[in-house]
Amino acid sequence: MPPYTALIILLALTVLGYWLGRRRPAAFGRKYHSLPGYYGSYVAIWCVFPALALYCLWQLVEPGFIRSQVLATLPAELLELPEAELGLIYNDIRNLVEGNIVSGAPGEEIIAAASRYTALQRMSNLGIALAVLVAGLASSGWALRRVKPTLRARNKVERTLRMLLMAASTVAIFTTIGIFLSVLFEAIQFFQLVSPLEFLFGLSWSPQTAIRPDQVGSSGAFGAVPLFTGTLLISGLALLVAVPVGLLSAIYLSEYANARIRAIAKPMLEVLAGIPTVVYGYFAALTVGPLLRQFGEAFGLGVSSESALGAGLVMGIMIIPFVSSLSDDVINAVPQDLRDGSLALGATQSETIRQVLIPAALPGIVGGILLAASRAIGETMIVVMAAGLAANLTANPLEAVTTVTVQMVTLLIGDQEFDSAKTLAAFALGLLLFVTTLALNVVALRVVRRYREQYE
Repeated sequence: MPPYTALIILLALTVLGYWLGRRRPAAFGRKYHSLPGYYGSYVAIWCVFPALALYCLWQLVEPGFIRSQVLATLPAELLELPEAELGLIYNDIRNLVEGNIVSGAPGEEIIAAASRYTALQRMSNLGIALAVLVAGLASSGWALRRVKPTLRARNKVERTLRMLLMAASTVAIFTTIGIFLSVLFEAIQFFQLVSPLEFLFGLSWSPQTAIRPDQVGSSGAFGAVPLFTGTLLISGLALLVAVPVGLLSAIYLSEYANARIRAIAKPMLEVLAGIPTVVYGYFAALTVGPLLRQFGEAFGLGVSSESALGAGLVMGIMIIPFVSSLSDDVINAVPQDLRDGSLALGATQSETIRQVLIPAALPGIVGGILLAASRAIGETMIVVMAAGLAANLTANPLEAVTTVTVQMVTLLIGDQEFDSAKTLAAFALGLLLFVTTLALNVVALRVVRRYREQYE
């Protein structure tokens, strides 16, 4: 029996419970508190939650239970091995069951343990399916018995949905906190090895360090200023391309284009967001980079084969949909009464756009620009292929630079020791990038509150 059979049974029971609960008020005549759909939802909720909780609990307990039972079938001399070697043996048993490659020719005891694993897995799937069936039937039957004319089903269902929404919001909040803390703890270890002042204000980035005490190697330079300079340079160039083009295209599609042009142009713009970044990287490295170098030579300028300008231009093309699509949606959401009132007072269409629509849609427009900026700051592949890996402290867009995210990936590639400054530097960069992004959001929120116009 497949492991997802229990979920299929639970889904069928939920649908059946909703149908029975919806039909139950028919016996009450017209004297019942809530609409029939609420009674159906009430029974469905009581059917799904107890059974789903039982299923999730078993999924947490099952791996440890099966592991203990399978390892108990091994000979005593194998059970006396260290935990790490015993874990490798258990992995071989699982690989043998799943048809994957094992570390060596399996012995009779491994084959017997694999057979035991298969039998336990089959029994577990059958048992959880039966348990879900019994729990669903029992809880839905209990809920059906409670369906009476005086039952305030609507209140109970809406209260449950409100709690689910609060739980979802809580999960998002705690996920953000968990990400921040996981980066913070590793960054604290880095700052115990490297001075925070050197990291924040240092002008040289060379994280190569000696792996062993007896090895001759660099002591490392961990000044993050060149990385953030490159990040801001490339992201700024990308926004210089994306914000005007995206905002103007959104205004045209929303206020000037007819329905036929809009139906063609808007999907074509949004296609840009679906192109893989590696394709943009190839385009930047093989097409935009050589073209910029040829233009530079024609005007007597020295343009590097890998430049911030090439990466910024291509990245700007990539993030145009983030600005145009969101701006178009928020401009369309402005009430038509504001347009009509402005035109009735004698304003032209362009004046209406500048003085009425843009101020009213400013929060959404700023949100789209922030989303585009975050996308540009976090981009890696285009920078690697078009701007290079050199940590140069320069404001010249014609030279090669690198970004924070590129260096984070570079530092964590391969086998690394997580007690070295080189590896821990990636977490310090992540923490600083997190704080910088948070500061950008706070500044944008203040700008929106200062300049937006509210309409009742």
